[in-house]
Formats: sequence, structure tokens, C-alpha cells
Amino acid sequence: MRIGVLTGGGDCPGLNAVIRAVTLSLLPAHELLGIERGFWGLMVDRLRPLDAAAVRDRLDEGGTLLGTHNRADPFAWEGTDRSELAWQTCRRHALDALVAIGGDGSLTIAERFGRQCGLPVVGVPKTIDNDIEGNERSFGFDSAVAVVADALTRLQTTARSHGRVMVVETMGRDAGWIALEGGLAGGADAILLPERPFALDALTDFVRLRVAEQGYALVCVAEGARLADGAQSWQQLPGGVARLGGVGNALVQELGQRLPQIEARATLLGHLQRGGAPTAFDRVLSTRFGVAAATCVREGAFGVTVALQGDRVVRVPLALVAGKNRRVPAAHELLNCAAALGVFV
Repeated sequence: MRIGVLTGGGDCPGLNAVIRAVTLSLLPAHELLGIERGFWGLMVDRLRPLDAAAVRDRLDEGGTLLGTHNRADPFAWEGTDRSELAWQTCRRHALDALVAIGGDGSLTIAERFGRQCGLPVVGVPKTIDNDIEGNERSFGFDSAVAVVADALTRLQTTARSHGRVMVVETMGRDAGWIALEGGLAGGADAILLPERPFALDALTDFVRLRVAEQGYALVCVAEGARLADGAQSWQQLPGGVARLGGVGNALVQELGQRLPQIEARATLLGHLQRGGAPTAFDRVLSTRFGVAAATCVREGAFGVTVALQGDRVVRVPLALVAGKNRRVPAAHELLNCAAALGVFV
């Protein structure tokens, strides 16, 4: 068989480890072609061979050797349906199957592309946000959490030394997994999540009390955090379109007005959470996912994505994943842990 491999959406630690595992698991019985920059590569015919030499030393390397594009939807590229172009590329290169490594958007595109164009597809869930339906742990997430925890640990020393409130803003879009686990691992005093809208008055009272008790406060806030009064975002683009990001600075401004005697500073971690080498956990999980995806190809199990459930790698129909997001449940154990520790959540 001739199998195409692509990485779509944002980059994250562990992508190269998946490409490596898929390639080494299928060689030499099958031929592999790497598709450059996700589905964009199919629209413009940018494919290249993948062999053992190209992937063997990539296990601990961040980013993706194939490149990626988080806006390359062949069904809506620059306002035009280019899916036929992508399908022509598949036929031109005689692809028998596609391994699509991506987040919820890329897996949704992959499911539609396979269904409408007839190309057998296997998905591999990739996102630092950990928000893919049917999958309990995505590679890249552990690496992002490690960055957040390290940042909070470092900022705690400054907060304690200067008697400040330090606000750390994380990624995660509309899911609070990074802020929740990163906040717990980094010893945050307050963790603000999109799933649990918060009241500024209550947060202000909590911060005032925590500073009085210990001399400083650490706040970990997800970029998609919402106010309890119904506000959906902290920034608006022209036309009323919400844009994620900026909640940390806005929160510092609010706290500065409400608690003028306490100095507050914001740190936006941004794409630091995406870059760098994957943690050991993510290297192993990426490898497990890659091997499992290769097994699906060999066994002819298409129209599925591999996923982690209960520490087992299983197969989930792409149709059940497409267009859905996994968010922090209202009664999640980690929320109870945070509350038991006196963390504001």
C-alpha cells in the first residue's frame, strides 16, 4: 500500500514521534509519503517520500518535520471548495490510505474528506488542549502542562519576594484542561476555567484574603475563561467576533482597580506551551498512537481515530469525534481536589 501522512492544525510536542512510529511500523512492507503542511499539501501537490532515515532521530524533537497549517480546509480554502484538487492529488500519487494527525478541526476535515472522496482514513488525536472527544489524553498536553507548572513555580518566588499577585494565562481555547492541571501542578491559589464562569467580586475577595494570609497570590487563568455575568470574551474584533487571549491582562487591570494596594502582574505563556521537546510521557504516548494507527492501516480498520481510554489505546469512529469537543466535566475529580486544597475554582 501507499500511505499518505499529514499533520494539521497547530504544532505540538510529539508530532515527530508519531510520524516516526507510523513510518517505522509500516516499512518496508508499505510505501509512505509525507504531505507537507497538512491538507494544504494535498491542494497544491506537495508530497515527499518518508523513509527510516527521515524519521529515525526525531523522537525527542518538537514541531513537525512535515510542517503544518491550521487554516488549510480543502472544503473552504479562501472561500472556495478545493476538495476536488486535493482528491486529484491523492489519485495522482496513487494513495491507498491517509493517516491524519491533528486536533478536532483536522480530524473533522479528515472524516469528511474520507467520507466524500472515498479515501480510507485513520486519525491520530493531537492537541495541547486535550479537548478531543472520546480521547482521555492527547500527546502534547503533558508537555504544555509542564510549561505552565514550571512558569508558576518560577513566578511564585517573585510573587512571594515582592508581595504581588501573579496572573498566568494559558492556552486551551474553550477547554480548561491545561489551566486545571498546570495550575494544580504549579501550586496556583486560583484556577479560572471556561467551564466554570467566575464572579469578579468573589475572586477579588479571595485574592485579598490569600495575600493577607501568605503575602502573595498565584492565579492561573485559561484563555477562554468567562465571567459569571454572561460575558463571553475579554476582547472583541470588529464586527463583534470574539478573540481568545488577553484575559490575563484584563484580569490584572480589574484587580488593580479593586485592590490598588496590591501590585498585580500578568504573564502570557502563549506559544511557549506548544514548542520544545516532548516530555517522556508524550514521547511514549505519541509512539503508542503511531503504532496503533499503523496497525489500523495493516488491518484495514479505516474511518477511525486511535484514542486513549483507561490507559488503553482503542479505536473510535471518526464520525463520533468530528465537530465535538471534550471539556472539563462539572464534577471532575481534579476540581474536587482543587476545592479540597482551598484553591479558588
